[in-house]
Amino acid sequence: MDFFNIYLPIAGMQFNVLLLLLIGFTVGVCGGFFGVGGAWIVTPALNIFGFPMPYAIGTDLAHMGGKSIVSTIRHGKFGNVDVKLGFSMIAGTTLGMELGARLVMKLEHLGVADTVIRKMYVVFLAFIGSYVLYDYISHVRETSRAAKAGAPAAKRDTFAQRLHRRFRVWPMVHFKASGVTCSLWLPIAVGFTTGVVASVLGVGGGFIRMPALIYLIGCPTLVAVGTDLFEVMITGAYGAFTYGIKGRVDLIAAVWMLMGAAVGAQMGTVAVKYVRGYSIRLLFATTIFIACASVLMKQLELQVASSIFILSAGILISGVILSLLVRGVMRERSERRAAPELGV
Repeated sequence: MDFFNIYLPIAGMQFNVLLLLLIGFTVGVCGGFFGVGGAWIVTPALNIFGFPMPYAIGTDLAHMGGKSIVSTIRHGKFGNVDVKLGFSMIAGTTLGMELGARLVMKLEHLGVADTVIRKMYVVFLAFIGSYVLYDYISHVRETSRAAKAGAPAAKRDTFAQRLHRRFRVWPMVHFKASGVTCSLWLPIAVGFTTGVVASVLGVGGGFIRMPALIYLIGCPTLVAVGTDLFEVMITGAYGAFTYGIKGRVDLIAAVWMLMGAAVGAQMGTVAVKYVRGYSIRLLFATTIFIACASVLMKQLELQVASSIFILSAGILISGVILSLLVRGVMRERSERRAAPELGV
């Protein structure tokens, strides 16, 4: 396997190019499907295979920004990107990232950065995963009760709709792609919060932003995925620039991962159209709980187990997404072949 090893001059080490391609492909599939950057896989994976943590974070951010461009373009062709909403969040995201960076510096000065940040990560992910899972279970129960009663499921007001009625602060803005009208301050607040999270936790912020777009802004699931990727592209570029000027980005490693991610992102993005919105939420909740478990293991100083667990889980989830893609394509082809026979 030495034949596949390449020298990474910035990180100052040898690394297997096949492993870089695998990591990139796995993250590309998950990112294109869920609308997240994939730092929950890449950073610990690079670290366990020899990258110092600052280089792992910086290289991941560079790869993440590039990969999100591919996914965003693809989702844009499907009409899943609300560009107006994405730009509305940028000011809040930028400010939040700057505040988050200063908070990290303060925690580092106090000598409690690692412990505090990991605990914050666990709490955030556990809460979000639980809420998304609760929403999915509630939807399934209502649909099941309605099916038994022989009537369509009653439509209930979402939290986002109730929030929009109560929070009507000028200026009110209509986001056509999302089909939502709300106060401009709401997406700015979402951008700010996710910016802080992205900066403090060293991730793209997608784990927070995607559910926030659904439950606070009221975006349809597919639009939330595409718009979140648009924002990940921006935060990734900003993070790569910040770490790059500090000499913590190995562009050779990032480019190799990006080649794998470019292929995986195409597949993950296409797979979205074959899966119902609430099924995506169930898979997303599962992914969040896996990430949460990985961080908890790391906090318990089970570093090797944590990194192997998160990388294995990422590969498994990618496999599930690809199987959904293959099943959807095969079903679509069989329906096309059956159409002429039925005289359609």
